[in-house]
Amino acid sequence: MSAVEALSPSRAPNADAGGFVDFLDVEKSYDGRAFAVTRLNLSVARGEFLTLLGPSGSGKTTTLNMLAGFERPTSGTITLEGQPVDRLPPYQRNIGMVFQNYALFPHMSVEDNVGFPLSVRQVSKADIAARVGRALDMVRLKQFGDRKPSQLSGGQQQRVALARALVFEPSLVLMDEPLGALDKKLREHMQLEIKQLHTMLGVTIVYVTHDQSEALTMSDRVAVFNNGGIAQLGSPDDLYNTPRNSFVASFIGENNTLEGTVDTISGKECRVRLDGGGELTALAVGVAKGDACHVAVRPERLRLGSAGDSGNALPASVDGRIYLGDHLRLLARLQNDQVLTVKVDTEATMANGQAVTVCCAPGDCRAFPADAGAAGSNSKQGKTK
Repeated sequence: MSAVEALSPSRAPNADAGGFVDFLDVEKSYDGRAFAVTRLNLSVARGEFLTLLGPSGSGKTTTLNMLAGFERPTSGTITLEGQPVDRLPPYQRNIGMVFQNYALFPHMSVEDNVGFPLSVRQVSKADIAARVGRALDMVRLKQFGDRKPSQLSGGQQQRVALARALVFEPSLVLMDEPLGALDKKLREHMQLEIKQLHTMLGVTIVYVTHDQSEALTMSDRVAVFNNGGIAQLGSPDDLYNTPRNSFVASFIGENNTLEGTVDTISGKECRVRLDGGGELTALAVGVAKGDACHVAVRPERLRLGSAGDSGNALPASVDGRIYLGDHLRLLARLQNDQVLTVKVDTEATMANGQAVTVCCAPGDCRAFPADAGAAGSNSKQGKTK
């Protein structure tokens, strides 16, 4: 039996449609006035990799801490496999935890660190040795079992923390910014390792990060937090290509935002008068005629063309170039003085001040109400009021 097979739970990934973890009208206030989390309703499916993504203070870490048992909800209920856990202490929840700072015991060997969750559960020494060996083999650190954490690199210490979180076969693993202390190259490598372990083991993972690229790379679904609630919940593809509000559009991936006013609406599209001059057509997302709006469009959806091109064609001048190896980011200043970032080929030779026309299809532009972006309406799918 392989190390992965030995540690794999009997449940298949995504065996249930949902409800493995449920947040039901959960709120958290530390002072009785301001709320860190407001009316949270969220379901996590068995075997799912769900990421809680958002800026500092958005409520994502508080949500994770309530699930872990480090914080108690002010109101509402948290259930795990249908049983309420919001009043259970952390050690009774059978949850693995991986922290940003690894939280390894410096005086213990790697083997003893990994075996600690088993020893406190009074597992026999022989069984501990076997399961620790399998766990370390799974993260490719078996040969380092007698070393102390200080004798390992940051990436190796994080793999020890992963092995410790998985060794007692928890039903759920929580990860709180686990890669935040690593450099970019190592962080990207660990993202793939964690995702591979998730795929092989089928364990349910709830992961917290403020790094949008990390969330898009690793997750089955992402809950984007803002102002104590979920602004949007969906697959990485849904969040990137069909954001529901201006906050998600600006927070997920690189985006251009143009400010204007909705002039007319025709079907699913609207005509927007840009502040300072110019017009374009965009998909109407929750806007009405006369609304101040933000129009979002990705740099890769823009191209350089001519005034006669169909769709949106905006006169501009080159304001700068940013070299990024495989492509250039061209800064194009519109006649209303707003600046767009356009993804172009590295062979583009436009000089600063050169006149260009920036083109895009109406379907690649999304017009949102200017005040949109807070958490959405309360629903079981994960939106909050």
